[in-house]
Amino acid sequence: MGSMNFRKKARLKRKNSIRKKMFGTKGRPRMSVFRSAKHVYAQVIDDSMGHTLATASSMEKTVKEQPEFENKVAVAKFVGKLVGERAAQKGINKVVFDRNGFLYHGRVKAVSDGAREAGLDF
Repeated sequence: MGSMNFRKKARLKRKNSIRKKMFGTKGRPRMSVFRSAKHVYAQVIDDSMGHTLATASSMEKTVKEQPEFENKVAVAKFVGKLVGERAAQKGINKVVFDRNGFLYHGRVKAVSDGAREAGLDF
């Protein structure tokens, strides 16, 4: 077996450092973002109960039914709006943003911007 990619190791190190200090509660759950090479995923999580309260991803039927997006950043912004709307339907308007070790630019920033447009506060 080969060793883990250097970039992935660095991301996981950042992730663990962030997660030591960050915890989602019922009043202010954690919004976690994961991006792969093709897709982006977002979840709103209550860590005290261990439950996922709302979720959205670029693989969903609602995203794929939309007219063509110009790039992956536009898809990420739409996913952010989706997860923000779904969280608002459940009465969640304040979250803690967990970038999951990824740098805060590009698709990760687009998800947060979309969620802010949908009414989430973080």
